[in-house]
Amino acid sequence: MEGNQMEYLKLANGVEIPKIGYGVFQVGKEDAPRCVREAIETGYRHIDTAQSYFNEAEVGQGIKDSGIDRKNLFLTTKVWISNYGYENTLESIDVSLKKLGTDYLDLVLLHQPFSDTYGAWRALEKLYKDGVIRAIGVSNFYPDRLADMVAFNEIAPMVNQVETNPLNQQIEAHKNMLKRGVAHEAWAPFGEGMQNMFSNPTLAKIGETHGKSVAQVILRWLTQRDIIALPKSTHKERMEENLNIFDFCLTDDEMKTIAGLDTKTSLFFHHDTPEAVDRFVGYVKARAGRE
Repeated sequence: MEGNQMEYLKLANGVEIPKIGYGVFQVGKEDAPRCVREAIETGYRHIDTAQSYFNEAEVGQGIKDSGIDRKNLFLTTKVWISNYGYENTLESIDVSLKKLGTDYLDLVLLHQPFSDTYGAWRALEKLYKDGVIRAIGVSNFYPDRLADMVAFNEIAPMVNQVETNPLNQQIEAHKNMLKRGVAHEAWAPFGEGMQNMFSNPTLAKIGETHGKSVAQVILRWLTQRDIIALPKSTHKERMEENLNIFDFCLTDDEMKTIAGLDTKTSLFFHHDTPEAVDRFVGYVKARAGRE
């Protein structure tokens, strides 16, 4: 990591998670083994996948090809909506374990806040107690849904993964997570490059001060907020760049300047509307039967 030292965040149960992980959303089956292997060779020790990415087996192959000792890797997957419900979730995790080539997972999240989240959560609680999963959490749960999950379950979520980037900073959601002892993970930290994020003049100017790219500034801004970031790239040089962020710090003034970019609006869509439910009903139908 070229003199960098990875930073870690301690979850509510004491498990430590690297603040930078390698995300594999939209990494195709043909590229995933190479990308995961190269990410691990580059220095990543945190891999984030999901059942609905349809690349768990390929991620598992990449991990195997890397030769890394399993205990030195933090591995996350997410349960898809069609696998919710107590028995369905148990069965789906067993499938994920086989695909990933492991007998335990470091973190498992419920991917979306719809359908039978409570049945699915009881399954995660069981697997957590059984030692099959080291930490459990949720994804895309807005403050009211997260508060509900914390209040009415035996084991509270330890992580909530939500869209977080300079244009949608999730300030109130972050405060809510801190209040409830839930770690904040960021998907789409670069907003998939939307609204010309990689050429944003404010971020570029800050980057010039430190000799860093816009992407590196964004990742450092997140990690300094104690938010776990999950950048994705299929190019090894970008993987290296995204990991090379722990040799500088943003000043308080720079953090405040970035705070001024917040539009408080998703670059994609909100998960707390009737339209969002309709959207995910369509997603479930479209993905039915895929492997």
